Order: sequence, then structure tokens, then C-alpha cells
Amino acid sequence: MTSGRVRGAVSSPLCVMSPPFGTLRPRAAGRPGGSYGYPARRPRHGVAEKGRTATASAGTGGAVGGPGSGAAARVSRVRRDVRGTRPGGTLRGMAPPLGRLGSRQPWRSPHALLVLPVALVVVITVVDLRSPADVHLGPALVIAPALTPSFAGPRTTAGVGALAVAAQVLIGLRHGGIGTTNHIVQIVTLTVLVALTVVYSALRRRRQAQLAQVRTVAEAAQHVLMWPLPEQIGPLRIASLYLAAEDEAQIGGDLYAATVSDGAVRLLIGDVRGKGLPAIGEAALLLGAFRESAHRHIPLGELADRLNQSVTRYAADLETPEEEGERFATALLLEVPDRDPVTRMTSCGHPPPLLLSPGRVVTVPSLHPSPPLGVHDSSEHTLDVFSFEPGDTLLLYTDGVVEARDGDGRFYPLAERALRWAEDGPEALMHHLRRDLLAHVGGRLGDDAALIAVHRTQVERRRHLGRGDPGRSG
Repeated sequence: MTSGRVRGAVSSPLCVMSPPFGTLRPRAAGRPGGSYGYPARRPRHGVAEKGRTATASAGTGGAVGGPGSGAAARVSRVRRDVRGTRPGGTLRGMAPPLGRLGSRQPWRSPHALLVLPVALVVVITVVDLRSPADVHLGPALVIAPALTPSFAGPRTTAGVGALAVAAQVLIGLRHGGIGTTNHIVQIVTLTVLVALTVVYSALRRRRQAQLAQVRTVAEAAQHVLMWPLPEQIGPLRIASLYLAAEDEAQIGGDLYAATVSDGAVRLLIGDVRGKGLPAIGEAALLLGAFRESAHRHIPLGELADRLNQSVTRYAADLETPEEEGERFATALLLEVPDRDPVTRMTSCGHPPPLLLSPGRVVTVPSLHPSPPLGVHDSSEHTLDVFSFEPGDTLLLYTDGVVEARDGDGRFYPLAERALRWAEDGPEALMHHLRRDLLAHVGGRLGDDAALIAVHRTQVERRRHLGRGDPGRSG
């Protein structure tokens, strides 16, 4: 098996850029790159949004935010994130995701909403007292305690219920006395209904507490699995965004990770067949294998081989006869040296990244993309090298982004939209793309989607005095 073969030389021009859009066109002859026409995934529905807060720090030779910091520290940080001021998690410098606001709207607080049932009791009572004797609005008082459990607990519900019963008694006193059969029935009925709403409120509050605890544990587990990417690793500024297809899920079948290895940053972005929670097992497998490689300093081609073997073994152990050949994952592996203005890339059936430069955006295809991980027991993984200068931004993404459709069935034009905000920085770019993507699909994505923006700020150039080709992997 061949791995780590360089297809482009850094010392000679590798591509020609055609502004404002274009494709990196290798000068060497070979098959056209950039195609990832592998089996499409089934349509999906629903989206829960997750922006990644960048809080981890990079350690030399280790996974970013990973083993060096300790699992206990990660779990502790996750619990603070889940229970503290960032319940949904946001990308630093970005607005909170839709549907996961960091603070409660003032008009939606329980104290503000309490005005509604109290006002109902007052209005119904006043109107009934001023109405003719044959008009009875007292039974409508039950609306007030019935609404209260939707935003308050059993004590508040009981208080509103007591107010409604008192109003019913007052109405009875003003219309013939409470000793009449009609008013006695109304008061008793209202009292029973209030008692039932109090019981319902108590059960609802208990259920909410249980769900909150389960959600806290689930979010903690998902945070430990998908570590947040740091804002800065050496000369790279990084921002990421995750949109999970499953409601309430923080991650799904898409994945990404970063490691620091031997003077370079390695990035992985992948897409497991399937969506949401069922795909997490395979995603966890890939993330674990990738992070483990951070301590081995192996070439990208060999790393792709190991990831392929991991997925193949996983499929062999868990795949049913009906699922044969259905468990696979696309992946894109990149290595960005700290001191060389280049990027090395190995593609396993994954969409090609976009290279954003001032005033232009180009697609960076692989000369010979490998099949997705898990399709074949052994595959040849080639290494492509292209320029990545200071001021450039690499945009990595999964097919859930470019295959997102609007109401007319049109795909999301990622390259066109990314060009609009290419010079705003990675955090602002993620912010704009998130809002624009959700607006394009009407707020509902059909697939997990992940985006990573990697901006190069500087390059400390090495002097290569007989030390070989700077584009050599490993």
C-alpha cells in the first residue's frame, strides 16, 4: 500500500487562480480532482444548532484540548459550560445560536407572565359583576389556573387558583349568595380543577428536572467526545460551527478535530454515513483514532490508512447482512506546518476545501481522491500540497452545507456566500454563514452540517540548506 505520495511540488507553481471563483488546477497531468461522487445520504429532517466555544489550549505533540489537560478537567469544564452562563454553547465572538439564547427574554420571565392569569381573573370578575344577572362568566375563571403551569410551579399555580376561587365566591355573593345550588356547584368544580392543575404542575416540574438532568449528562458526554477547537494554534486562527440534525443533539454524524504534531497542525473533518445520534459511534471511533495519532507523528497517508482500517473493523463487527457496504465515512486530513506557507492534504471522498484570498475564492481539489473510509480494506492515499499564505483562509465543510436546499430546490452557494465575508475573520465568517445557511433552508436543515475556518496570520520561514523538499510529508 502506498501512502504519503506528494503530487505537487512547492517550489514550482501548483495552480492557476481565476478570480473571483476558480479551481486549483494542477499542472501535472492526472485525473480530474475534486469529485466526491460517492453514495448520497438519505434525506433528513430537523436541526438543532451547536456553535463550538473555543476554550481549549494546544499542547505540543498532543490532541488539542485533549489528553494533556486531563479528562477530569474536561468534564469539569463541560459541566460549567452546561450549567453556567453558556447553556447552549456559542462560538466566541458570535451571537448565540437560534433557539439557544443565552439569557431569558424579560417578557418571558415567570414574574412577567404571571400578569396574564392574574389579569384574566380580574377582568372576568369585573365583567361578570357588571353584567346582567342572567350572564354567568364565573366558569371562565378556570382558564387562569390552567395557564399557570406552563410557566410556573405548583405554588404559583395554587396561588392563582386560590385567587380564582375567591373571585368565584365574590361573584356568588353579588348574585344571590353562595348558598344557591348553581354557585355551590361552580365553586366546588373550580376548586377540584384547581387542585388537578396544581398536581399537574408538580408532576410537570418534576419531569422538567429529570429532563434537565438527562440533558446535562448528554451534553457533557457530547462535549467530551467533540472537544472544542481552540481559537489560536500557532499561526492559525480557527473558528468552527456545528449544526446537528437531531433535535437537542450537540453532535451527530459530522466530526472535526485538531492536533499539534511535530511543528505542524493537523486537522480532520469527516462525515459518517447516517445522521444524528445513530452515527455518533462511528464518529467517536474516527476521532479517537485521529487523536491517538497525535503522539505517533505518522505521515498523513499512513494516518488515512489507519483510519480506514478502524472504520473497516468497526463495520465488520457491527454491520448486519442488510447493512453490508453501508457503513463508511468521508474524511479530509490536512497538515499545516508552522513555518512553511503550504498545506498538505489527503482526501477520502470528502468535499474539497475552499481557499479564500482577498477578492477571490478557489476550490482545492485532490488530484486522486481516495474512496471513503470503510469502502475498501486497502486504498491508496495520495498527498497533495498547495500554497497557504498569510492572510489566506481555508474553509472546510461537510456535504450537509453544500447540499442544503432552499424552497425551490437550489443548493446552497457556499463559495459565493463565503466570498462576501472572506475578509471579516474566521469568527465573523462563521457567524454570517450560520445565519445565511439557516435563512437559505428556511430554518430547517435536512442533514448534519459542520464548518471550519482556518486563517493563517503569519509564517516563520525556514531556510532549507540542503534539508530536502519542504513539501515532503512526515
